[in-house]
Amino acid sequence: MFVSGAGPMLLATCMLVTAPNLMRGGRQHAFIENVVTHRDHRRQGHGRAVMQAAFDAAWAADCHHVLLQSGKPDPGVHRFYERCGMIPGVRTAYVARRPTGA
Repeated sequence: MFVSGAGPMLLATCMLVTAPNLMRGGRQHAFIENVVTHRDHRRQGHGRAVMQAAFDAAWAADCHHVLLQSGKPDPGVHRFYERCGMIPGVRTAYVARRPTGA
């Protein structure tokens, strides 16, 4: 987990998960999840800082790529991810939801 804060206040966070992969010579791949920046501190570089820290950790772990999915319809969120270096439209995402009662 990567965080950006000021004093005791948490301003931004994201989670990096790395996983083994049988493809690409066995190199890992990584997933970024839970990218959140406090509403009052957006557009100040905190979100970009945690994303960059996650990328740096993924490349240091020799991951061959980093994946991120977003369920947000806000175009500004997608522009943010693109400015951080994410490339849209390379993959198609699918979701399986847990059956009710399971």
